Amino acid sequence: MKRLAGGKLVLAAAGLVLLYGLPAAGCGAQQVVVDTGHTTENPGATGPGGSREFDLNRQFTLALGLALKAQGLDVIDVAAQGSPPSLPARTKASAKAALFVSIHHDSMQQAWLDAGRSREFSGYALFVSASKPYYARSLDCAKSIGLRLQDIGEHPSLYHAVPVPGENRPLLDRQLGIHRFDELAVLRTAESPALLIEVGVLANPDQEPRLASPQFAGKAARAVAAGIRQCLPATP
Repeated sequence: MKRLAGGKLVLAAAGLVLLYGLPAAGCGAQQVVVDTGHTTENPGATGPGGSREFDLNRQFTLALGLALKAQGLDVIDVAAQGSPPSLPARTKASAKAALFVSIHHDSMQQAWLDAGRSREFSGYALFVSASKPYYARSLDCAKSIGLRLQDIGEHPSLYHAVPVPGENRPLLDRQLGIHRFDELAVLRTAESPALLIEVGVLANPDQEPRLASPQFAGKAARAVAAGIRQCLPATP
């Protein structure tokens, strides 16, 4: 299958900024740090059709930034100047934020793929860490996001709860697809409430074209933004 050019998805999402021209949030708005998972040099998973995870992550974070601004929130995009910085630099940006959100798209373990089981799972996954004092707020926001994603017809994949080595992540909420993952570095080192979203299963060949679509990214990003706005305390 033909590979997608690495920059096409990013350019498509960036074009949304020019098209809609959404204003920045007003002075004193709550800050949300949006992290694009992986980098151009280490792009993460590759879908069966050649889509790079980093490109899909970037497309989604750009769409999410627009949607969060439309909700009246201030957005810090840690990859705004190019490829995302080091992990410590990313999470350091969360020091004064109301929430840190890291965006990813799911792969599967190679043994699972080699067994021809790539179509068994589809849907999103949410992760929080209970190792930080912000656990309660992180979990509240994960629940709110899960509900909004389900409002638009999405469902949790539950792949990471499968009892196999390397997965078997404890489920905090099976219905909403929320997992506990205390050792996940991006959550463990964040200096604010934090969560990681696997938007969909890129390894599933039936899901890859949909996940690569700017239309899907925009719709799902608006649902995530609505969930974030709902879980954060109202500003005076």
